[in-house]
Amino acid sequence: MDLTTETIEMYHDSLNPALAKLFKFMGLDSVEVEAEGMIIKDNQGREYLDCVGGYGSLNFGHRPPEIVAAVKEQLGRMPLASKLLFNRHLAEFTTELKELTPGELQYSFICNSGTEAVEGALKLARLYTGKKEIISTINSFHGKSMGALSATGREQYSKPFAPLVAGFKHIPFGDVDALTVAISEETAAVILEPIQGEGGIVIPPADYLAEVRGICNQQGVLMIVDEIQTGLGRVGSNFAVEAAGVVPDIMTLAKSLGGGVMPVGALIAKPEVWEPFIESPLLHTSTFGGNPLAAVAGKKALEILERDNLALQAKRIGTKLLAELEKLSLKYSDLITEVRGKGLLIGIELVDEGVGGMLISELIDRGLLAVYTLNQPQVIRIEPPLIMSEEEMDRVIGILETALEAVLELKS
Repeated sequence: MDLTTETIEMYHDSLNPALAKLFKFMGLDSVEVEAEGMIIKDNQGREYLDCVGGYGSLNFGHRPPEIVAAVKEQLGRMPLASKLLFNRHLAEFTTELKELTPGELQYSFICNSGTEAVEGALKLARLYTGKKEIISTINSFHGKSMGALSATGREQYSKPFAPLVAGFKHIPFGDVDALTVAISEETAAVILEPIQGEGGIVIPPADYLAEVRGICNQQGVLMIVDEIQTGLGRVGSNFAVEAAGVVPDIMTLAKSLGGGVMPVGALIAKPEVWEPFIESPLLHTSTFGGNPLAAVAGKKALEILERDNLALQAKRIGTKLLAELEKLSLKYSDLITEVRGKGLLIGIELVDEGVGGMLISELIDRGLLAVYTLNQPQVIRIEPPLIMSEEEMDRVIGILETALEAVLELKS
């Protein structure tokens, strides 16, 4: 039995048979074995350009040498922390995070994933304010653990697990009037994404974040910004809030925070908001959060982000890529309804979900990995590593054009 067949059978027998069928249906019937930069190789020797980027986890590319080396060195010294003695790497990592994030954001809690970061942020907001109500947005995505899922504005994922955590309201994204109406005396916080990633790469009005900040200030409500997908240079600035000139009370990070090598999440908050965790420092903890391997990976990732100015790279390449995609949208207007994005977080909205499935299949056949957004299956995301070169960008455009041509022929 060959490696591919054996792996698919193991998925079917011990992981999830429906997942195995879905992968095969999409043409993903090989096994990834090696990756570097934005290239993935499978067990058949085939190469793929990666425009999924680990759903935003690979801003630094696959297997970034400096981050891998830092983690390897620490692995030979002390992989996990005792949790009883001081962890120097964690101290350095959180110091770097404090210095890089905007405004008065200062104290961090390091965890293992984005959904954990959101859970911590929601708990802190309730603890600090003494109130229970959280306002989120329709079509949002904040994770799938119970608190984060309660904030997520997509019933497809939340309804099967009802009743969820009580006290959550959902309002239209980008609508400040709806926010003003929704806030009550029981509102602890508003949580939102600067750009709805899984919602279909939905970009709000230019002044949206600033207006939300103003409303929160006026009403005494905390502003939580989920930068799990938009952070670490993805949208052309280190953090999306910087471009808007806004400092949230709490910010959540994850995905590329671990440099594409370690799973790392974080929430960071202003000192006054953090006060309840200072009074009770063991109230919210994590066995593996902030372990030495994670800390050295995160520390090196922040160093590279700044040193190589990856946010500027994302802005420069993303502007060119978006312009080329807009040309394709005009040429293939029977298939594409809109192209939108910022930096290297770009969505191609197709006329329907079926066309999206056909296009993804054609792209995979031609050696380009892309996938739809979780809440809007008719929107294909283009989310490559920020280290993508212009040559690789040109290859992406060329493959997209031939794939669109093939879909057009299939539909005719």
